[in-house]
Amino acid sequence: MSPALPSDDMPVELSPPDISVYRHGNVGIDHVHRFTSPEPGPHVLLTAVVHGNELCGAIALDWLMRTGLRPRCGTLTLAFCNVEAYARFDPAAPTRSRFVDEDFNRVWGVDVLDGPRDTSETRRARALRPVVDAADFLLDIHSMQHATDPLMLCGPLDKGRAWARRIGYPAMIVSDAGHAAGKRMRDYGAFGDPASPRNALLVECGQHWERASAEVARETMLRVLRDLGTLAPDDVAPHLPAVDRPPARLIEITEAITVATDDFAFTRDYRGMEVIAHRGTTLGHDGNRPIVTPHDDCVLIMPSKRIQPGQTAVRLGRFVD
Repeated sequence: MSPALPSDDMPVELSPPDISVYRHGNVGIDHVHRFTSPEPGPHVLLTAVVHGNELCGAIALDWLMRTGLRPRCGTLTLAFCNVEAYARFDPAAPTRSRFVDEDFNRVWGVDVLDGPRDTSETRRARALRPVVDAADFLLDIHSMQHATDPLMLCGPLDKGRAWARRIGYPAMIVSDAGHAAGKRMRDYGAFGDPASPRNALLVECGQHWERASAEVARETMLRVLRDLGTLAPDDVAPHLPAVDRPPARLIEITEAITVATDDFAFTRDYRGMEVIAHRGTTLGHDGNRPIVTPHDDCVLIMPSKRIQPGQTAVRLGRFVD
């Protein structure tokens, strides 16, 4: 079980929907529902609760199921992923339900999926693997430890960057290669192949339990479905806010800091999206090794409170537009 973190002190403004009503799906896999239009089109996969303490995706998928919006073309699949962890969510200790045995979003390497590792998360990932394999496009819905601007993580490839720019929301796009601790779902298989048209995005909708994260999740989901033609503009328009969104900006990750020792500490309480003006600025120490900014105007992306060897402490990047 995930350890308690300081973010347990954050107010829990969201209520987890009862997803047990979706247990019996229609593809032979629990908590997976598929809807197919008679008109040809792409196969779109929406995933939620990859981490059991992240409620906004479950709220967005539950809303979509209940509204009755269905694909105008192609196929739409909705998957509630780490349902065992999600079932353990406790608003009194909300971080502890992040996973059961290990991070579900670090097990998507073929070596892990085809290997002997036997955990709650690897068993569920293997069950969902055919669902992910079938998708042309994936939107994986997440949230963050800190209350910062939402982010669209598009991966390291040009195809991901282009799709994120086309969606245009959230406005901050982060292009990164993932984590040393293991492969994310959005980087799995053909999603990570520059020669394949299959594509994936991961949206970080804001702080885990803030009310706005559910609104970001729904808007991002609807924008993706409109962009791919799965839903028509008239289907989506009544559910989108009538506001002008700022133009998208791309942050390219230049270095991901992976924790090497049990003695890692930041020099201050970074929350994310800080821009550090000067190269060589000390951000923290990992044992005797100083962690410094590799270039001027360095943007800090998602500094973590889960400081453990092998885990990502922070991603460092630069604005490229």
